[in-house]
Amino acid sequence: MLEEGQECEFSQRRNRADGFDEEAIAQLICTSGQDFAQTAAGRQVRIMRTSMTTLTQMWMTLLLSNVLPSDHNSDLPLPKCQLVYAILTRMSVHVAQLIADAIYLFAGMSPTRHPLDPHKSNRALGFPALIMASASHSGFPSHLVR
Repeated sequence: MLEEGQECEFSQRRNRADGFDEEAIAQLICTSGQDFAQTAAGRQVRIMRTSMTTLTQMWMTLLLSNVLPSDHNSDLPLPKCQLVYAILTRMSVHVAQLIADAIYLFAGMSPTRHPLDPHKSNRALGFPALIMASASHSGFPSHLVR
């Protein structure tokens, strides 16, 4: 249990200048011979699902569905690769703080519009279980919540 103001190992590592070793991340979460996708300038930015081990794919699905919602799940950007690496190497991770930070960011985003239909949003619904539970507990008519 973390004391107030105390950071988990993952946050401490993420905040250090020498934080995470990208080569070690790729070796752990990629299948043999695979690596990060890179920008034209050679910066490592993400790992594609097809380059991941089965265990990494399972963690990615869990994280992108329940902890850090995303509108796609075909790859993991570097910060989320760092989180999977932290989990697989058994670093302490303050999951509640990650969720709170994600909700804060999600709530502050303006909606993006679908490129073909400007009346539709192009963003995935973040934290649908939280929204449904909140609506249910607030007395919202149950037939509208389900």
